[in-house]
Formats: sequence, C-alpha cells, structure tokens
Amino acid sequence: MIYDTLESDVAGSLVLAGDDTGLRYLNFINGKHPVVIEKAWRRDPTHFTPVKDQLAAYFAGERKTFDVNLFAQGTPFQMKVWSALQEIPYGRVVSYQWIAKRVGNPAAVRAVGAANGRNPISIIIPCHRVIGKQGNLTGYGGGLDLKQRLIRLENPKMPFIASILKRCLVEWVRGLTRTIYE
Repeated sequence: MIYDTLESDVAGSLVLAGDDTGLRYLNFINGKHPVVIEKAWRRDPTHFTPVKDQLAAYFAGERKTFDVNLFAQGTPFQMKVWSALQEIPYGRVVSYQWIAKRVGNPAAVRAVGAANGRNPISIIIPCHRVIGKQGNLTGYGGGLDLKQRLIRLENPKMPFIASILKRCLVEWVRGLTRTIYE
C-alpha cells in the first residue's frame, strides 16, 4: 500500500492511501476513524499528485467532480450506500432516509448512517452531503464544523442555523401544545 498526506486549510490533515487499483482511503488524520499507517506501507509523495491537485482545486471552489480511480472495500450494503452517495449532486444535501430509499431499504436509516460513517474515501465519496431528515447536521468523521464548511463551500447559500432553530422552535411549540391540550 502506498500513502501520503495532504494539508488543507479547509479540511486539515488528510491521509491518502491506495495502490495501482485505486484510492482506498482518504481520511482525516485526527478523525473518528483514522487510517492506521502500517509499517509495510510505503510513502510516495508523487503517487497521489493528481488526486491532491483535484482536492486542492475542490477546496478552492474550482472543481465540482473528481476523476479518480476508487477502490473502496466494504460489505455489500456499505458498497450500495457509498455508490448512492456518489449520486448526490455537488452543492446539494440529502437525508439518510433518501439514501435508504435509494438503496432499496427505506427502513434501514440507521444502517445507512453507520455505512456513511464508515466511508473510507471522504470528500470524494461525499458523505458530508448527508444530513438529518429535519435538516440538521449529524455525525461526520472530520467533525460537524468541517461538515458544515464543506457544505457551505459547495453551496454558500445553504441555510443551517436559522432553519435548524426554526424547526426546533416549531417542534418545541408542538410538544408544548400537545402537553397543554392532553
């Protein structure tokens, strides 16, 4: 396995790993599921130059898609979820429910969340574009702060705080109303 690292003002420290079949990992060095660089791996700063150039262009807002050979490995269900993630257009977000329906199992929302959280190729397989059903930001391997930055990078007009607060207030009022009239 070949690896290298990339420093980004937007995403922080990333590790890239793969071989001649493709990129296997693109993860946050300090994330929830960091890639463990094994002793047998070989560092090669030139191997991932095209990927790093594409990522730099993406972080600069100059690139919306990636042209990279990917070789993610997971369970058949994870592979379906990761494939569905790649269908989410740049600048858009979808819910875990949308992904569950897309993979043919509408009741598997939690399993979709787990598969999303195990995505080995962050950013390129855009797991950051998945949010909660109510529009709220939910878990991300690089942290919610980074998830919001990536979504805003792709769509600066994406409403977050105001819409989330409004939904929370509406739910709170509904709950209060139910309590009063029950």
